[in-house]
Amino acid sequence: MVLQDIDYKKIFYYFEEISKIPRGSGNCKEISDYLADFAKSRGLFFRQDEAFNIIIKKPASPGYEGCPALILQGHMDMVCEKVKESNHDFLKDGLKLYVEEDFLAAKDTTLGGDDGIAVAYALAILEDDSLLHPPLEVVITTDEEVGLLGASALDTSDLEGKYMINIDSENEDTLLVSCAGGMTSHCAIPVALERKAGKKLTVTVKGLLGGHSGAEIDKNRVNADILLGRLLYDLRKQSFDIISLQGGLKQNAIPREASAELLVKEEDSYQVLNEVKFLAEKYKNECRSNEPDLAVVTVQGEEKEYACLDADSRQRILCMLMDTPNGIQVMSPNIEGLVESSLNLGELYYADGAYHFVYGVRSSQASYKFYMSDKLCALTRQLGGSYSYDGEYPGWEYKKDSRLREIYGAACQEMFGRPVKIEAIHAGLECGILAEKMGDMDIISIGPDMKNIHTTEERLSISSTKRLYDLLCRVLKDFAEAMK
Repeated sequence: MVLQDIDYKKIFYYFEEISKIPRGSGNCKEISDYLADFAKSRGLFFRQDEAFNIIIKKPASPGYEGCPALILQGHMDMVCEKVKESNHDFLKDGLKLYVEEDFLAAKDTTLGGDDGIAVAYALAILEDDSLLHPPLEVVITTDEEVGLLGASALDTSDLEGKYMINIDSENEDTLLVSCAGGMTSHCAIPVALERKAGKKLTVTVKGLLGGHSGAEIDKNRVNADILLGRLLYDLRKQSFDIISLQGGLKQNAIPREASAELLVKEEDSYQVLNEVKFLAEKYKNECRSNEPDLAVVTVQGEEKEYACLDADSRQRILCMLMDTPNGIQVMSPNIEGLVESSLNLGELYYADGAYHFVYGVRSSQASYKFYMSDKLCALTRQLGGSYSYDGEYPGWEYKKDSRLREIYGAACQEMFGRPVKIEAIHAGLECGILAEKMGDMDIISIGPDMKNIHTTEERLSISSTKRLYDLLCRVLKDFAEAMK
């Protein structure tokens, strides 16, 4: 056993056991069967569904049978990344764990601490009959990393708990109390093309920081698609046509680069190039602090006949780029500094006779999420286009009065002499889906210190993992005594 020397109350024993089992998203049957066998061998109630989600129940400690049930929740799948030189096969190979000072890592691959630590914690707690706890319901879902699919498929009808501790965070000092819901919005505006002769000029906005459209939406980072639209609108007094537009790769990533292919006549090219240069300097001056590497690059192409947007199509597409909502829409009234609602134009491309605008929409308020969707729909239809959305998932709304939060905070203060930091994230967690399925719930989200998750540099702090486990066990005891 690689982790024998650092094992603590069987946490790292179980982490190593599950790390032997390939468990990338979409490949969860083997790890699910392992969890089912664990419950079966210990005489615990379990249910394994068609999505390979697992529910395991353990009765309360003697004398605490009247306490309300408490749910411990996480996911069994992991993100599978490896260095280019690695021959690791995520479908059949276990992880090669190693210890580096205070950190646990995996050789040449992701570690799967997100969210293997939740599974290890749950198994250690279920095995330890010396712990004092209320009735426990352990819920371990599948395919969280590819769209919260397991939680969406989970039948919660046999779950009794209205209190839940989600173990899918990465900061020991922070208690998460809310997350955003979201959807992917698709706007398609049909265009007409006409053939014209001239010289191609490619203008590219590049060098932007980009980032995650939830975690970095509050960092004042420039969206390349939006800036490209502004540039083309600012060029409107010049003589040019639009051959094509393209920008961004994913709806949940702020675009770092976007390009427009323009058609100019030879006699107009000098003036257009000068104006682009002038605009580039203006934008760089505006963004010198938040986007220091912003660049606008022009490349001249050959002179021939091209298919270009006709005048009406050009006007409608530029109107969409200029008028579209984007970025932060509302800040939270409950948690200082938290973005409540935002959207991100993540993809811009041409296909099947239309320009497609794809947005990542996020909000911790369901009503505002659909309001942003309605705004996109109204704008798109006004411009002669069609609108749809998919991948909709609910947010987890902040609960002003939380008994579970109080118990956790008091235990943290008593054990470590520090208050817990209350935060929310502008991204999705399974908490929102489960809360929607099960009605009014009291939920918190916790986790030990991790860094560089979803990368081959992923690290899990050993000391933090131990401390948080002790705190979690203390919270189970305090909850049982408080709710007896």
